Amino acid sequence: MAQVQYYGTGRRKSSVARVRLVPGDGQVLINNRSIDDYFGKKTLEMIVKQPLVLTDTEGRFNVICKVHGGGSTGQAGAIRLGIARALLKADVELRPALKRAGYLTRDPRMKERKKYGLKGARRSPQFSKR
Repeated sequence: MAQVQYYGTGRRKSSVARVRLVPGDGQVLINNRSIDDYFGKKTLEMIVKQPLVLTDTEGRFNVICKVHGGGSTGQAGAIRLGIARALLKADVELRPALKRAGYLTRDPRMKERKKYGLKGARRSPQFSKR
């Protein structure tokens, strides 16, 4: 018999996370490593688990995700969005709670591009009087 799976994709900054929710005991695997092993900080673990805690589904699903690009904070945000989208596919009734908490909104903030004639996005070349 085929196992039920729910998919969700999350993005933040330059990170992309592909999340899979499988019925289980609440285990979280990121790139085939446990969440404690992958993220050193408890705050990042908390960010990842926020949608599950909000909807009281922490012990019902195992979270398996592949994430690449960006830094640890961006990856945590991408995983959170992916989990929220996958939960929505699992149960449509969770939408108002997830929407109110802001977990279904993709964070649009990105790195600003470098402009010509400048050293960075906004930093101008060093000024010299002579």
